[in-house]
Amino acid sequence: MSMKRIIELQDLLDDPAVNGQTVADYLRSYGAENIQIKTLTGEKGSTDFVKVLIPGSRGKSSGGDFPTLGIVGRLGGLGARPERIGFTSDGDGALAAMSAAAKLAQMHARKDVLECDVIVTTHICPHAPTRPHDPVPFMDSPVTSQECNTVEVDEAMDAILCVDTTKGNRIVNVSGFALTPTVKEGYILRTSEKLLSLMEIATGRLPVVLPLTQQDITPYGNGIYHLNSILQPSVATSSPCVGVAITTQTQVPGCATGATHLCDIDDTVRFLIEVAKVYGPDQSLFYDSEEYQRLVSMYGSLKQFQTFGERS
Repeated sequence: MSMKRIIELQDLLDDPAVNGQTVADYLRSYGAENIQIKTLTGEKGSTDFVKVLIPGSRGKSSGGDFPTLGIVGRLGGLGARPERIGFTSDGDGALAAMSAAAKLAQMHARKDVLECDVIVTTHICPHAPTRPHDPVPFMDSPVTSQECNTVEVDEAMDAILCVDTTKGNRIVNVSGFALTPTVKEGYILRTSEKLLSLMEIATGRLPVVLPLTQQDITPYGNGIYHLNSILQPSVATSSPCVGVAITTQTQVPGCATGATHLCDIDDTVRFLIEVAKVYGPDQSLFYDSEEYQRLVSMYGSLKQFQTFGERS
């Protein structure tokens, strides 16, 4: 169902001249109409952010009352040129997110319209720097994680799926993708059973969960170790966030090329689309709102973990 678009986009994104306009034109060919492009420039270069809205029949963009699902493709860059030639492992998050956007846009154009609005965002950077990280090198980004959040995390998003390559670790040793527990305002909540069920359907395999630590959901740049940037959108929103981690059995550097496995991306994209089909006013797809309120009433706010905290 999604493989055609994945192959087309992987070829498109592997071009050293690719930019936000190129991707927008591709999405329009599948029926996407509401697309925004914003360029941010930092000390290490520039990148184009692409945001596409696929309207739902009962979504807020149509005057309805259904909540909006966000899909954020997280990455440092599509390429590490000139240090590395080719599409990097780190680019898988953008590839999955834009492939899902293309399929959802095509569904809408064919009158297979979802009830909720879906906003899909990522950034397009074929020339990104790298940086040291243990156990394998990371991709860096021309702009900071906080700057990425200002564009990628839309205030209209009522729940967010954060898609990110998560291969450079010893925590998950499975090829495919894994889900994280739900993160909301500094709390690491129970892993959603409903999302795990959708994962089983999309993959035909037992679900895999990526464990999180408190460090992983604090902002980048605080001097604390992070597994990767998969939950960085959670520091910029009060909406529940779930990481969709594209994984491998072995440790693969984010800056490695020739490391994209299209069948794993296909599983990921089909999962994203299935979530979009069933997302609605019942927030239990992501978390138990009553239990969350009990936690806050018993233990207080943990919003301090969304900040840089107190430094001594």
